[in-house]
Amino acid sequence: MGGGSSTRRVTFEADENENITVVKGVRLSDSVIDRMKEPSSPSGRPQSQHRSASGAVNDEELKKRIAEELALERARRDSEAQKRRLFGKLLERERISSNEHLTRAILRERAATEEERQKAQRFAKQLEEKDRELKKHDAYYKEQLARLEERSAQFYKVTTEQYQKAADEVSARFK
Repeated sequence: MGGGSSTRRVTFEADENENITVVKGVRLSDSVIDRMKEPSSPSGRPQSQHRSASGAVNDEELKKRIAEELALERARRDSEAQKRRLFGKLLERERISSNEHLTRAILRERAATEEERQKAQRFAKQLEEKDRELKKHDAYYKEQLARLEERSAQFYKVTTEQYQKAADEVSARFK
């Protein structure tokens, strides 16, 4: 509904009393009707005149007022429609912006989660490697300990035999 592009048909008719002009096809608000009821000139002419040349002037004047009021109403509606469109565009931009922020945040979180998962896998592999290395060291040291204990046992046996032999020799000499 642009200001000059409306295709609505408006008809003006006089009622049976010839005092009131009926406008068909147009919705008027109460405020518009109240403003149209106000006297148009400061002289305050009485409304009970016979329909004559001044009646035609009043009809023309009334038609002008109706047209002006309709134009004002159309302009007001156009202004409100434009405000709604602008507000809708603003809301749409805001929605798009928040969706972009949300999408970026989700992507950052996914990337951080993936990085943490990979880090955890690396640490798990490192831990497994350290565990294998510790097991190797443990087996090696157990083997070395067993060898040392065996040597120590052999050395103890040899030393004990030599001590016993020396003690037997000393005791045989002094007896």
